[in-house]
Amino acid sequence: MNPRHEITSRQNERVKHAAKLRDARQRTKQGRFIIDGVREIGRALDAGIGLAEVFLCPQMCSSPAAQELLSRLDHSGAVVAEVTGDVFEKLAFGGRSDGVVVVANTPDRNIDSLELPANALVVVLERLEKPGNVGAILRSADGVGVDAVIVVDPQTDLFNPNTIRASVGTVFSRQIYTATTEQTLARLRHWGVCLFAARPEAELIYTEIDFSQSTAIVLGSEATGLSSAWQQADVKGIRLPMKGIADSLNVSTTAAVLLYEARRQRE
Repeated sequence: MNPRHEITSRQNERVKHAAKLRDARQRTKQGRFIIDGVREIGRALDAGIGLAEVFLCPQMCSSPAAQELLSRLDHSGAVVAEVTGDVFEKLAFGGRSDGVVVVANTPDRNIDSLELPANALVVVLERLEKPGNVGAILRSADGVGVDAVIVVDPQTDLFNPNTIRASVGTVFSRQIYTATTEQTLARLRHWGVCLFAARPEAELIYTEIDFSQSTAIVLGSEATGLSSAWQQADVKGIRLPMKGIADSLNVSTTAAVLLYEARRQRE
C-alpha cells in the first residue's frame, strides 16, 4: 500500500496537470485522461486500466461504495493524495461529489488487436462528434453484449469526460477499438461480416434485415452522415420508419433500436 500525501493548494503542480486533462489536446500530449465517479473508476479498475494518480477528499467519501473503492485504490499502485474540498472542486467534472478523481494512462485501442468470434455482432461509429452520443451508444452496446465497437475517424477522443460519464464506465471495455474507415472496411470484409449502414434515405426497413448472421451495424455523424466509403455494393442501407416530420432519430437512439433488434433475432 502506497502512503497518502496531502495537497491543500489549487496551485499544486500535480493538481494543475490533472485539471488540464479536461482538454483533449492535453489528454493527447500527456497520454493520460481523468476519471470521475465511484462507479466509473471501479469499472476502469475491473477492465485493467492502469491508474497513475488518485485524488480523494476524505470528508466526501462517506458512502459504502466509496469506502470500498478507496481500499482498492490503496492497492492499485497509483500515487494517492488526500485533497481539500477546494482542491477537489478544481478537479471534479460536472459537479461530481463522490470525493474521488483518478488520472489513468490511456490504453491502446488499435484495431490491430481485434479478433472476432464466429457470427459476431459489431458496431461501427464513423466520425461521431458528440461525446455524449458516443457514450450512450457504448452503454447500449454493452447492454446488448456486442463483440466489438469500432470508433472510426473519431471527432472526439474516446476518453472525453462526457463519453465516460454517458457510458457509465462501459467505455473501458477491452472490446472497443479505434481505426480509420479504410482499416475498418478491410478488416470486416476479410472476416466476411455483413455490413448494414443506417441511412435515413435507405429503402430497406431494419425489421427486414437478418441480423442473426455475422453483422456490423454502421452509424455516422448526425451532421454529415456516413462517408461515401459506406455506399459501396456490399454495404446495405437500412432505416427506421419515421411517421412524423423528422427524418431520423438521434444517433444513440437509432443505435439502441438496431442493436436490440439484432439481439432479439439472435435469441
